[in-house]
Order: sequence, then structure tokens, then C-alpha cells
Amino acid sequence: MSVRPIRPDDVPAAVALVRELADYEKALHEVRLTEEQLTGVLFGESPALFGHVAVADDDGVHPGQVVGIALWFLNFSTWRGTHGIYLEDLYVSPAHRGTGLGRELLRTLAAVCVERGYSRLEWSVLDWNAPSIDFYKAAGAVPMDGWTVFRLTDDALTGFAEPRSDR
Repeated sequence: MSVRPIRPDDVPAAVALVRELADYEKALHEVRLTEEQLTGVLFGESPALFGHVAVADDDGVHPGQVVGIALWFLNFSTWRGTHGIYLEDLYVSPAHRGTGLGRELLRTLAAVCVERGYSRLEWSVLDWNAPSIDFYKAAGAVPMDGWTVFRLTDDALTGFAEPRSDR
């Protein structure tokens, strides 16, 4: 098993793993990601997303198969004055869990932060996802109590973007 930066030929497997993750999170119906979109943001003129994959090097059945992903982008801390990594998706296929691949994906991103002088590695996790919460706590991560994630999407985003004289 190994972890390496994502390559263009990994995109179909990455999209499939994103779909698996969404299914696990009971939100498969929300996934609109296409291979073309993911290729564009990862490998286009100005990449805005980055990634690493976990590969089953010698599973005896599908050597070289991508079985896990970490998709991330840069954020910036005005308080610390440095970039950080926001981990959008971390996922390992159920058949390959418990092999250390999830830990190695997360450790790889921590190493990127350290090497580049980034001050944070952060992500969100669903409140009901106890196995992931336990995994993250075991790595030394702490929950950000007192913070609530907000999001504008779809009609709310479009509607709020419209100029209005009464705001």
C-alpha cells in the first residue's frame, strides 16, 4: 500500500470514491461531480484543488488500484498569516480500511503543511460519524467547539447574489 499525488489517470477512480463517500454520508443524490470537472480543477491552467491517492500496490487482485483519496485546497489564516490545507474529502474504500491508508493520507497532508510552512490542516466531519471522529482524535486533532459551519448553495446562493436595494 502506498500514497502518492493524484495523476490524471486516477480521476475516474477518484470520482467513483467521491460517490462512495457521498453514499456513505447518505447524500449520493447531491453529487454532481464529473470526471471533466475534477480533471479541470486538478490539472487545468490554474489548479484550485490538489489530491493524493492511496494505492493497493499488491492486493493480489487489482495491483495499482486507487482505493483511497484525499482531496484538498489551500485556505488562509489571517490570524496566523499563513496558508493552511482544507481537507475536502478523505475516504478509503471499506475493504481497505484498517490497513493504515487513511492515517497515511492524513499524515501526508500534515507533512505537506510542515514542509511548506502552512499553519493548519482542517476539515469537517459529520456529527454522527463516530468512527471518523475517533480516528481524527487518535491522530491528535481537536474539534472546533463553538464554531458552526454555514453554507449558501443553489437557490439561496443565487438569490442572495442578486443586488437588492433593501439590504
